[in-house]
Amino acid sequence: MPLGLAALDDLFSAFEELRVALDGTDVAAIDAAASHVSKSAAAVRAIGAWRADDAIREKVTALLPLIEASRVRINVLTDHAGQRLSLLAAHGSTQAPLVYGR
Repeated sequence: MPLGLAALDDLFSAFEELRVALDGTDVAAIDAAASHVSKSAAAVRAIGAWRADDAIREKVTALLPLIEASRVRINVLTDHAGQRLSLLAAHGSTQAPLVYGR
């Protein structure tokens, strides 16, 4: 297997790991999965010639829905966390002393 395809396979598994982690509640797992995605993406970027190979270009195209699904999950979770913090803040500092004032 060419180096580019192996790097893309690792990126696929990294995004799958991130998807599973985002569906859970373990912050350490999410952080580890995000780090794996970052390292795998850097490895793919380092190859640099992926645009010249049709097989690699097809793999990248197949990866796009996983990337989009992860992006949507992150946005939903970010919004959910923001809403919860706003609710806590609305109850005042005695109920939520760890929430910063505005």
